[in-house]
Amino acid sequence: MRRLSVLFALTLLCGLLVAPAFADDALPQAGTAAPTFRLQDQNGHWHSPADYHGHWLVLYFYPKDFTPGCTTEVCTFRDDVAKLRQAGASVVGVSLDDVKSHADFAAKYHVPFPLLADSDRKTASEYGVLGSMVGMHYAKRTTFLIDPQGKIAKVYVDVDPKANSGQVLADLAGLQKATP
Repeated sequence: MRRLSVLFALTLLCGLLVAPAFADDALPQAGTAAPTFRLQDQNGHWHSPADYHGHWLVLYFYPKDFTPGCTTEVCTFRDDVAKLRQAGASVVGVSLDDVKSHADFAAKYHVPFPLLADSDRKTASEYGVLGSMVGMHYAKRTTFLIDPQGKIAKVYVDVDPKANSGQVLADLAGLQKATP
């Protein structure tokens, strides 16, 4: 019996130690103001949500430059950027990588929109997408569609890198029709 109690206690302790790495922080919800930030892009230019006031903003977080899923996602947004801009939206990607990594990633894949460096992890934390596993931190693949007034219109979690841009385009069209 004692052996079973010790085993149960160890299992519980391991669960408590691992759970924070996978726990979802509080994501900002639709209808709330988008958290503010000030981050540099791959060209060293600074960006904040206020820069996009009056326009729709697709703010997508991704785990790591040059990884397969992230490359698929950035290329899909790149390929759809003209349609998104025609729909009145700007696209901005964010990861924990530094400016140099973003510059190399953007150059290799001809990315025509800002990739923001959240090296201090504050913005990912504010948006509730900061994850960690085995001591490594990353931004969880999550997209926020922010309306022209700076409020979150839609949140996409567990994003499919190949389908996300199309989902955003479809939802953007529907949201624009519903907005007087």
